Amino acid sequence: MTIITQNDELAALCDSLKDASYITVDTEFMRERTFWPILCLVQLAGDDGAHAVDPLAEGLDLTPLLELMNDSSVLKVFHAARQDLEIFHRMTGQVPAPLFDSQLAAMVTGYGDNVGYETLVNKLAKASIDKTSQFTDWSRRPLSQKQIDYALADVIHLRPIYEKLSAQLAENGRAAWLEEEMAILADPATYVVHPEDAWRRLKIRNRKPRYLGVLVALAEWREREAQERDSTRNRILRDEAIQELAAEQPTDDHGLGRLRTIGRDVRKGPKGQAILNAVRRGLALPESELPQLGAPQRLPRDIGPVVDLLKVLLKFRAEHHGVAPRLIATVDELERIAGTDDTDLAALNGWRREVFGEAALALKRGELSLAVKNRRIEVHQLKP
Repeated sequence: MTIITQNDELAALCDSLKDASYITVDTEFMRERTFWPILCLVQLAGDDGAHAVDPLAEGLDLTPLLELMNDSSVLKVFHAARQDLEIFHRMTGQVPAPLFDSQLAAMVTGYGDNVGYETLVNKLAKASIDKTSQFTDWSRRPLSQKQIDYALADVIHLRPIYEKLSAQLAENGRAAWLEEEMAILADPATYVVHPEDAWRRLKIRNRKPRYLGVLVALAEWREREAQERDSTRNRILRDEAIQELAAEQPTDDHGLGRLRTIGRDVRKGPKGQAILNAVRRGLALPESELPQLGAPQRLPRDIGPVVDLLKVLLKFRAEHHGVAPRLIATVDELERIAGTDDTDLAALNGWRREVFGEAALALKRGELSLAVKNRRIEVHQLKP
């Protein structure tokens, strides 16, 4: 097993893979100190074997690889694909298609919540993973043969995993369920980072509009700085600093110097002035443009037992249908089903409604009962 570093080798490989019934794909990347992931290795496996491509090789043109990723006639199989897809989307502006994510497929077919790759390798590929290279620095060259073999094992094992999951989906008729889940992964909007929306990543500790206005301005400034400098967000400004700035709203060096989260070197330099400018922008926003967050929805005080019953029903229905409970409904959704009449929930639409939603609403209306018989849960329809 060798690593591809030459343009003619890559072109020949990608040309041969265009005729594959499907290809398995994985990447190795580094992101500890950068905003954007640094692509360090791409692993591909087709009908004739597995191959590793070195994106860091001097002079290597990745165009044939990127064209293969966007070739609509070739199915690309990933495991936990989101970060891999983000890389390719950033490079081409497109999401590789068509797609198959074995983690999502495994959740749909009953292997648990966010099932790990190692679990699928053990259960479906009947193999084991050598973890000795798990925390390797993929940006360092040269890569050892052991590192390359470790990386290639992922796409090698992914082939029997894909084939067995595909067979199970065909057998249980849940391919349409998987398509619903894949829609988010396949949507290019999933990978577009909008600095003006960066504040939504933060924990909201105060709902006052002016506080939120400053928070939005600071988060947007940090996001733009992180992208332009290709640095992590916290290396630009930590979350707790944004929270303190939004609360204290300093407008000059003196006010900035009173904050415990802002170091002296930051206060006196251009970064401190940039932070103050962001605070001022937030303070200058007209009242009509300030974010408005309503009070958090308060559920009835006695709703807890109903939520507990819905949790039991969810677990029962998930086990009955062989699908991960978390894929069907979140705790937040269970609380909203119990306490409100809101039907605009994923758990009450599509295949989830068939599996759980209808029963959940019936339980809430008093049309179903739960009982225990022979240490097993039973669900009974009640007469009106």
